[in-house]
Amino acid sequence: MRRVQGLAGVVALVAIWWLLAATVFADGGAVPTPAAVLTSMGADGWAFYGPNATATLSAAVQGFLWGNGLAIGVALLVLLVPRLEAVATQLAVISYCIPLLAIGPIVLVVFGGDATVVFLAAISVFFTTLIGALLGLRSADRTSLDLVTVYGGGRLARLRYVQVISALPSTFAGLKISAPSALLGAIIGEYLGSNDQGLGVSLMISQQQFQVPRTWGLALVAGLIAGLGYALVALLARVVTPWSRGEAAS
Repeated sequence: MRRVQGLAGVVALVAIWWLLAATVFADGGAVPTPAAVLTSMGADGWAFYGPNATATLSAAVQGFLWGNGLAIGVALLVLLVPRLEAVATQLAVISYCIPLLAIGPIVLVVFGGDATVVFLAAISVFFTTLIGALLGLRSADRTSLDLVTVYGGGRLARLRYVQVISALPSTFAGLKISAPSALLGAIIGEYLGSNDQGLGVSLMISQQQFQVPRTWGLALVAGLIAGLGYALVALLARVVTPWSRGEAAS
């Protein structure tokens, strides 16, 4: 049922897009019809979209791994050393609140090149995953923790056998949001001119050259990749944490 509703929503969205492009925005040319976008994408082909999408996806995946790995590591460290929580959460909030467009030029000067794209992708996912991991680690069942303690287990044993498992659903919830966020961070990094290839670079050039259908095509490809990343993490979450589906349904 959900799949049918999702498909119906996509069809309705495309229909509204087509209607607005053919009526309200017909004279300005800023909103091309879906047919015009698909025609432009077909003319550009894989030779154009393939290398650009691959470059952006590669940087986004690296940023996704670095940012989420650091976030999970910090969450585990905070659980083991509670005094570090205030510092860790403050740094996470700062990284989340600072606009990427504001720190992007600074990062570009310091690191330059591809490292800027990866850094912005990593910082885009850090806060969400850190909060999800912390909430999950603290949601561990108290009875299970006491049971491990009774059998002689210490802090590391409680973390390994109880808290890590209880944190998986919340952590995966953060990872699902992180997948599109990493792609957005990578595109912004490319948009700042830190790379010579990628969806962000192509978007900037297409806008400067007033290639409207190509600009929409690039945005559509970016949206499809972001949605695919979200779906892949969601599928992995269903495989790794099958019990969380029952909790969500209840």
